[in-house]
Amino acid sequence: MAIALVTNYLTGYRVPLYERLAERYGVEVLCYGGGKRYVPSWFADLDAQLKAAPFPAARISGPVEALALARRYEAAIAPFAGGAMLPATYAGMHGARHPFVLWASVWERPRSPAHDLAHPAIRRIYRHSDAVIAYGEHVKRFVASIRGRDDDVFVAPQAVEPELFGRAVADSEVSEFRAASGLGDGPLVLYVGRLALEKGIPELLAAWRALRVKATLVAIGEGPLSGAVVAAGGGADGPVRLLSPRPRPELPVAYAAASFTVLPSVPTARFKEPWGLVCNESMHQGRPVIASDAVGAVAGGLVRDGDTGLVVPAGDPVALRGAIERLLTDRALRTRLGAAARDAVRPFNYDAMADAFGQALRAAGAID
Repeated sequence: MAIALVTNYLTGYRVPLYERLAERYGVEVLCYGGGKRYVPSWFADLDAQLKAAPFPAARISGPVEALALARRYEAAIAPFAGGAMLPATYAGMHGARHPFVLWASVWERPRSPAHDLAHPAIRRIYRHSDAVIAYGEHVKRFVASIRGRDDDVFVAPQAVEPELFGRAVADSEVSEFRAASGLGDGPLVLYVGRLALEKGIPELLAAWRALRVKATLVAIGEGPLSGAVVAAGGGADGPVRLLSPRPRPELPVAYAAASFTVLPSVPTARFKEPWGLVCNESMHQGRPVIASDAVGAVAGGLVRDGDTGLVVPAGDPVALRGAIERLLTDRALRTRLGAAARDAVRPFNYDAMADAFGQALRAAGAID
């Protein structure tokens, strides 16, 4: 029998990991298609993702099927997501005395009536999983505070494809991107992601309105605050431009065109940025990141203030404006931070991720 990994969708940045897990440990990926709150509309074609998967992958119907996975699998891995999918997968494996590994991303307890109701069950899963895989050292610390130990908590460094995001981008590609997007020749600052409150979009727009340096903020994404971004634009030649989501192969050009990237996420009752892979993407292109201290890539040690980027307090548009102005006006600093960022992101790769999964599976007794 194989090992099941239960998740929602086959995101492009996970495919290289799942390929390695299938080759090394016989992992099969089971997708339930949930989490619409955090999944963009253009990405929700699970059937197409499963058809294109270069590894064993299938659809799972829901918690009832998850509860019965022990009949077909000798072990399971499941993330802290998906409503009842995590407790159902854990209960089924635990009841059959099969190894269960938690893939943990949360570094602060979510607060909502639903989370409070589920907290006793989730706490039990944290404490009694046979091993835990953590997004970063920040998550490892949070998990250890619940388990009372960290000897069986393994950090799988978050990764994106270096051959894609670190590729050499020609000047002609940047010129074509600027022309096609109507961006002109001035400096660009890039935001990529959901346009939502928890991503710090209001703070970013407030910082931009007060900016004392001429530049264009380019936001690539969609979400409930798309209208606010458009309203802040000021027309075709305005200081803020909203671009629709781009296919992943096109994003390296956007990063290369920008002076740097911003990720000013703020914590909410339900959400605290688990990582922020746009940081990795930007850094592979040699572009530093300005991020808030509520971003997992900051707490996890990738974005370091004054070393690989700049860090500002979450929810502080004045500090964010100051950091943006500092990088826009100091080319030497941008160059130094960008070079250090490119070096720092190299160890955050898929082989290291797969190694951590292997360590967790061994600690859980799922493989030799």
